[in-house]
Amino acid sequence: MNRRAAGHTDWCGRDHRCNLGEHRSDEIVVDAGHARAVLVRVRTAAGREHAEVRVRVALAPTEVAARRQLVGLLGDMRQAATRAAIAARPRPGR
Repeated sequence: MNRRAAGHTDWCGRDHRCNLGEHRSDEIVVDAGHARAVLVRVRTAAGREHAEVRVRVALAPTEVAARRQLVGLLGDMRQAATRAAIAARPRPGR
């Protein structure tokens, strides 16, 4: 994988998505019935890389149930982000 300081990366979409020094990949879309996720890899002008994730989930028709779903979704997103951050840490002795 190429992470050149200048120019596009190997994964960059190389079009209007690259602006203000950012590089952005093509969208990866996952449809899972009642939910849809879109993942985009981003490299900032400072060289830091991020995953940008958008999630669309069908909510229950009642307010109480929808709020319960949102609380669960936020908890799951927090757990996923924590898991990804831990995976990026260097392991001792490696």
